[in-house]
Amino acid sequence: MAIASPVVNLGQQSNRSLERALAAARVADLNRGRDIAIIDLRQITPVFDYFVLVTGSSRRQLHAISEEIDDVLKKEFNDHRLGMEGYAESRWILLDFGDVVVHLFDEETRRYYDLEQLWAGAERVPFDSSQQKIVPKTPDEPA
Repeated sequence: MAIASPVVNLGQQSNRSLERALAAARVADLNRGRDIAIIDLRQITPVFDYFVLVTGSSRRQLHAISEEIDDVLKKEFNDHRLGMEGYAESRWILLDFGDVVVHLFDEETRRYYDLEQLWAGAERVPFDSSQQKIVPKTPDEPA
């Protein structure tokens, strides 16, 4: 019986973590989550690999995003959430998948806790929203 190299397993786990973080971000994006950020924490803490940060505009939207992320990670990765906090209050919903933690905020709570600043030393994972940016027209532009 061969035992896999721990280095290979760590690399595979890290790739799986990134795939799951990206999947959570895509789900949030498809559900109109805003200001989506993926923070790579692997070089800063051994506790988790990635944070996914998302802003929602309503309690209903935050609930929909959290439920959809649960469904997708379960169906596509056979992953089960280890814990959830804040669902009833819906200002900051935390979904704990072990090495990936998803934070769903309303705007005010995200500004207040400012996790991007708290973890400013961490690298960002590139993520482009599929949502079109809406640029307001100036009064001089034709409709």
